[in-house]
Amino acid sequence: MEQIALPLKAGSGPDRIVIGTGNSKVAEALSAPQGWPYRTAVLTGPPRSGKSLFARWFAESELGESVDDAHTLPEDALFHRWNRAQERGTSLLIIGGEPPWDIALPDLKSRLGGSLQMEIGQPDDDLARDLLLSLAAERGLPLRDDAADYLIPRATRSYADLERLVATIDRLSLERKAPPTLGIWRDALEAVHGPQEPRLL
Repeated sequence: MEQIALPLKAGSGPDRIVIGTGNSKVAEALSAPQGWPYRTAVLTGPPRSGKSLFARWFAESELGESVDDAHTLPEDALFHRWNRAQERGTSLLIIGGEPPWDIALPDLKSRLGGSLQMEIGQPDDDLARDLLLSLAAERGLPLRDDAADYLIPRATRSYADLERLVATIDRLSLERKAPPTLGIWRDALEAVHGPQEPRLL
């Protein structure tokens, strides 16, 4: 498993970004902002896919500035933020939501349209497995390779659903005062995905 360590203080949240096929090109591009058009990059992707973690890593590594949840900001305020970064010669990472991101302000639309566009894709099986085990480790939840072998073929390829799945396993394990084994894995899958036939590879 490849991961990027975040320069964060202990206890401040997840301290690593799990890297796989869905986000490896993003990680590579963020390491070299000097080559971005207008020294600006726009990053979009699914919920819970690590966009904010990338923004924190980028800013706290002093590679440049980042604007998280930029799609929720007034467009004129975001345009002024872009102008300030240009005046300072500072690289700017702008985090949007899920694509497409429709921008009404013409000047902002043209500036961001000419910037580097990056999108985090949904996780493939390898990345989903690494994410599952990493999320469990963050919680101190004892999930081993056999748990991943069972869960990943039956889980949807969604960052948010993988996070909910680990949280549900953790909750059921605590409620039942039992280690997470097959019965808990099954019940967690049903709680997250419903009683439909599980997805199998």
